[in-house]
Amino acid sequence: MKKLLPLLAATLFIGQVDAHGLWTEQRRGNIETIYGHGAEDNAFKAEKISGAWAYDSRGKMIPVTVKRLDDHARLEPLSLPAVVAVALDNGPWSLTPDKKWINEGRSKVPTSTESLHTFKYSLAVYSEGAKLPALDQLKMVIVPEADPLEVGVGKLLPVRVLVDGKPAEGIELIGDYRGAPHQISAKTDAEGRAQIEVRNEGLNIIAAETYLPVANDPDIETRGLFASLTFLGEAHSE
Repeated sequence: MKKLLPLLAATLFIGQVDAHGLWTEQRRGNIETIYGHGAEDNAFKAEKISGAWAYDSRGKMIPVTVKRLDDHARLEPLSLPAVVAVALDNGPWSLTPDKKWINEGRSKVPTSTESLHTFKYSLAVYSEGAKLPALDQLKMVIVPEADPLEVGVGKLLPVRVLVDGKPAEGIELIGDYRGAPHQISAKTDAEGRAQIEVRNEGLNIIAAETYLPVANDPDIETRGLFASLTFLGEAHSE
């Protein structure tokens, strides 16, 4: 069982630097990476996307290119994917005594009062019956334990949260990160499991975050992790 910092204690670290999550959306025929909070969709430095992976319905990897645009990144898989995963490295940040965040580690900001390095991860399921691959590259991931596209609106989706590949207890899950980004829907048990109501006919974004202490690092004392799981509540029909 993974021991994590309680969310309440972790709020000491949350500021403008870490108020956003990561997910993907299909827009105008493209798979776009979204960096935001609730209804916000903010510009970000595309080079912060540190990895992207696409898979077919059998869990076989599909080559994917990250197109780095001026204000975000677009994913361009070689063929239509059933599953897509993305990682964003937000870098080290230090909080100065006058409450300003600087995008440097504390070795370069010696007066800092807090320091952390945040990472954002997204898992999207696009096709019914898709086989999930190993997701070791996602240091925090919300894994659906049933096909999310087949559960149905208003019903419960069983999920499991893994942090560094291990079940994470006590993780608070937000069932509708866009529509109600501060509303906690469930908390994981000792095996990292929880059940989340499928809220929307359209895009569902389930999200969670946690903070881990880091020892013997000259730049940070905390590692912040965010994860999202996205899928459609009902199949699209013309």
